[in-house]
Amino acid sequence: QLQASGGGLVQAGGSLRLSCAASGRPFSFYALGWFRQAPGKEREFVASISTGGGSTNYADAMKGRFTISRDNAKNTVLLQMNSLKPEDTAVYYCAADAFRLATNVDEVAYWGQGTQVTVSS
Repeated sequence: QLQASGGGLVQAGGSLRLSCAASGRPFSFYALGWFRQAPGKEREFVASISTGGGSTNYADAMKGRFTISRDNAKNTVLLQMNSLKPEDTAVYYCAADAFRLATNVDEVAYWGQGTQVTVSS
């Protein structure tokens, strides 16, 4: 199970940190990541991190603003979001898959519930 938290309302230019706690499976075997879905839009890839944390991947729109990290001892993956923009407003979903997390929504094995992020202008 994946439990996301940390969403909220923030002004443009502000920061938020999302957290996702995992349980039920050997955490270190899973690549983890975040996707988001804005109203009226399809769910899209945000960022992912490898099983050991040594490799990360970001969607172009997030590079330089978002940072993904993981703590295997605490079974947690974090998404630090800085310089937030109104277009970052969306429901953010934690995701996981064995060894590698795809950027294609249809290929993701496990989803957490979403957490709402709203960025006001």
